[in-house]
Amino acid sequence: MTSIPGSTPDGPLRRTPLHAAHLKAGARMVPFGGWDMPVQYAGVKAEHDAVRTRAGMFDVSHMGEFRVTGPDAEAFLQRVTTNDVMKLRPGRAQYNWLPNDAGGLVDDIYVYRIGEQEFLLVVNASNIGKDWAHLQAHAAGLGVQLSDESDQWGLLAVQGPEAAALLQPHLDVDLAAKKKNAYFPARLFGQDVWLARTGYTGEDGFEVFVAAERTEALWDNLLALGLTPAGLGARDTLRLEAGFPLYGHEFADDLHPLASTYTWVVKDKEHVGRAGIQAAPPVKLIGLALERVPVREGYPVLLGGERVGRVTSGSSSPTLGHPIAMALVNADAATADAYEVEVRGKAHPARRVELPFYKR
Repeated sequence: MTSIPGSTPDGPLRRTPLHAAHLKAGARMVPFGGWDMPVQYAGVKAEHDAVRTRAGMFDVSHMGEFRVTGPDAEAFLQRVTTNDVMKLRPGRAQYNWLPNDAGGLVDDIYVYRIGEQEFLLVVNASNIGKDWAHLQAHAAGLGVQLSDESDQWGLLAVQGPEAAALLQPHLDVDLAAKKKNAYFPARLFGQDVWLARTGYTGEDGFEVFVAAERTEALWDNLLALGLTPAGLGARDTLRLEAGFPLYGHEFADDLHPLASTYTWVVKDKEHVGRAGIQAAPPVKLIGLALERVPVREGYPVLLGGERVGRVTSGSSSPTLGHPIAMALVNADAATADAYEVEVRGKAHPARRVELPFYKR
């Protein structure tokens, strides 16, 4: 089925508060999770390299934000997630999973603790409706209030080794005192924002939460610092190099999440779907390096001429200079040193490498 530009089978594409700014900057726009998003500006490699060597900026305002409050807020989140929310202190953030009853994931999310009875959840854009219904169902009868604030926030990701140095002169807080996964209010260029020392690139950086109506002004101020605007293309190559899974590729409703390398996200506690997650995963996620031919999602992975899995994400690596991929393969075939990936009927050699491919 061919989609009409600017629409999806379910209706028109949604736009972030920066849609006009992207067009002004010459971005190439593509549909993504029901949104019209920039895939690149100057080019994927230039944007990727800017984040690895200096700093770049992404519009991630399409992500969803849910506020969770009330006397049962902590107990509720402890029940519906796999990580230990009780260890979160106010001003800290945590990567987490929303499991379903069948041993898969509703979504992978970030949990930000604002106070003893107040949290903010950031969820994947394509899963906002599904996540909201799931959380609402499990909140019934508890002393917890849920609020969907997705349309109220703009969200910018400033990522790269120079991110802190570029932001610091324009902030009223000392970034040196804010460690990874810190979450705190600040004034940036005189605007009230919330910052989290989090990201999806494998580099240091910050995600900046700002009121939707003030997002474009903040974007312009940050561009004036020399930050490189970066699109979905660079975001994908950066996260792939860092070995970060992407929902819909390495995670899904029907994929066992412990097939990934993120087993640490599941703590020994009672939670939704515990029995399903405790079952051994039938497949394992591995990293593959190839010499020349880039591979894409869905390409068959072969071992001894037999199909044992499929590529979930693949691209040429701008940093490493050769193609890389993540693949889900049968658990009993996950320890081989060499595989092949079938591309248009031809098998190309690939060697197994430990994830992540890149780590600063």
